[in-house]
Amino acid sequence: MAAKKSTDITISPNNGMIHNLVLRSKLILRLMGDPRVSTWAKLIPVGSLIYVVSPIDLIMGVPGLDALDDAAVIGLGYYFFIEMCPPDVVQEHLKALAAADQKASTDDVVDGEATDVESTEIKKKE
Repeated sequence: MAAKKSTDITISPNNGMIHNLVLRSKLILRLMGDPRVSTWAKLIPVGSLIYVVSPIDLIMGVPGLDALDDAAVIGLGYYFFIEMCPPDVVQEHLKALAAADQKASTDDVVDGEATDVESTEIKKKE
């Protein structure tokens, strides 16, 4: 019997939407460069990007809706691409991205010291 595929693709639920989009894009780029992912699966995000830059749309002439179908094609393309990738490869890259994100967030701390300076000391220096 085939092993059940994990649907846990959430990268970091406590961060904002933009942060998750950046991490999802990094995941897509890492999977595109991974030789263990099928070439046919790699055609899905490429095809969705080609659709976005092409002048042909599914919904043409309706202002606002033509942008929505582009967003839907990108979202569905990336979703199906991740679903087509081997689950163990996806989990491996997710763990690596989470570790890199954890390391980057701890590197932002800067130690420092503060001292009070009397206003008379400042005037003396001038």
